[in-house]
Amino acid sequence: MWRWIGLLSLLSLTLVLAQGESAQNAKEELARQKELLRQTMGILPTELVTEQGKEVFLRKGPSGKSMEACDFGLGPGIIKGAMARLPRYFPDSQRVDDLDTRIVYCMTQVQGFKPEEVKRSDVVAAAFYIASQSSGEQVRVTVSTPQEQALYALGEKLFYARSGKRDVGCATCHVDYVGRRAGPLFYADVLGEDHSWTHWPAYRYSNDQSWTMEDRIRACYGNLGHPRPDFYSAPIIALELFMAQKSNGAKIEESPAFVR
Repeated sequence: MWRWIGLLSLLSLTLVLAQGESAQNAKEELARQKELLRQTMGILPTELVTEQGKEVFLRKGPSGKSMEACDFGLGPGIIKGAMARLPRYFPDSQRVDDLDTRIVYCMTQVQGFKPEEVKRSDVVAAAFYIASQSSGEQVRVTVSTPQEQALYALGEKLFYARSGKRDVGCATCHVDYVGRRAGPLFYADVLGEDHSWTHWPAYRYSNDQSWTMEDRIRACYGNLGHPRPDFYSAPIIALELFMAQKSNGAKIEESPAFVR
């Protein structure tokens, strides 16, 4: 499988370079790239990573347990629709977890892996598999516990904050500049009709990488010239909780998604 992933990666990069920035319509170009990959290889990178994630999910750790023993919010082993209800507060971890941190908690506290043994690639792959069980679900994220309320407030503050030499923040692009272009693409209306929260995790054909929302947020901070928050840190989960709550009721059309 890893050999096929490598071949797909090379092929997809070749296709992107060949296409360049000549697309007249971002959505049409997205569909074209997706169909091109499917016709050429017979399978999409999203599907390959999801299968890899299934292997990670079912793999037993040092404790002899697989992720089937883990609670992602709906009970041990129940992942159908689980992602659509994350982030949320978990009494066992005593924190608000997103999908990524919940996977890390499962691997270290239930499966018995040491923290240094948890690979980011395994977390992303497991996230793809678990997220695949939420296609067609509606986002239903609650902000009811004191921990969720505090993190939501932090996320809202971070989303609208402006800082750095450019004096910009999340809302600069995704509220103030909605409708304008960033290169060939329009800025996403993250809190509005685009429901961008539902687009992650995803495979990005533009850089041939599989990302969760944690990767997306870190990349945004980098684009703005800000220091990137650490993986699994409170600022990232706070922003996720804020955006997820704002997407309540939105349908997750395709998970994991295929994006530019």
